[in-house]
Amino acid sequence: MTMQVLLVVGMSGAGKSTVLKTLEDIGWETVDNLPLTLLMRFLHGTQPDAGGENRPLALGFGSRTRDFDPDAFITQVTALRERADLDIGLLFLDCSSDELARRYAETRRRHPMAEDRPVRDGIIAERGLLAPLRRWANRLIDTTDLKANALAQQVRALFERRAEAATTLTIESFGFSRGVPHEADLMFDMRFLRNPHWEPSLRPRTGRDPAVAAYVAADPAYEEAVSRIEELLLLLLPRYRAEGKPYVTVAFGCTGGKHRSVHVTERVAARLRDAGFSPTILHRDLAVAPQDTLEGRPQGQ
Repeated sequence: MTMQVLLVVGMSGAGKSTVLKTLEDIGWETVDNLPLTLLMRFLHGTQPDAGGENRPLALGFGSRTRDFDPDAFITQVTALRERADLDIGLLFLDCSSDELARRYAETRRRHPMAEDRPVRDGIIAERGLLAPLRRWANRLIDTTDLKANALAQQVRALFERRAEAATTLTIESFGFSRGVPHEADLMFDMRFLRNPHWEPSLRPRTGRDPAVAAYVAADPAYEEAVSRIEELLLLLLPRYRAEGKPYVTVAFGCTGGKHRSVHVTERVAARLRDAGFSPTILHRDLAVAPQDTLEGRPQGQ
């Protein structure tokens, strides 16, 4: 079994921390500033984790790394590439000197190679030190014009594994009488629809019951409103995925969380499933006992 190993090297301030954090978010194991003298031992006999999964590994290096020497680094990596059980790549992060100087001025951090000198002296020295690795790298990202979120999105596009690419989607029903779900990213209020609670034959049933569904769907505002919500979700969910959001919860609420919100949740989840999504359905308050004083009075009474 081959393990994917990505070595991340680059100019200080070019975004190495953002890259490693993004890789960690998409399921990679990450280690930053591993002493170069430990690299060979660290990768010796690397095995899958306890669950048997062969997770990819990203290792960060730079001028802050203890005993860092580009020539020794290249020598070690060349030797590691001879191993059949490792697939090793080198990502170099570059950035213009002007932008690096601006970033250091903004954060008021000291450059690791210019502790007692102007920051540009450190940038020049580091660029010279890392030049062999920039030439040797098989991947390069220039972060001069990239904000952190744009860099993270680019890293996801390059390195995210297909099995982990999908956003985990939950469609949830709830009752406002028991409070709103704090984990919801998008929330829709279904209390504008007519309420089956006030039909004695429907009150003990739930939104999963065909008779309740038909009663709710007969509301004049139902079809247009729910269809528009579905179209909105079909527009937004791929954008959340592109931005790297790992979890999205869409919540539909009614007063008690038993009829209207349950039915709409079931319908919308089915529509999204037909569109290729894999939603998990959660009915938070389905088992809660109904109570007239919570539902209010129907119109005209």
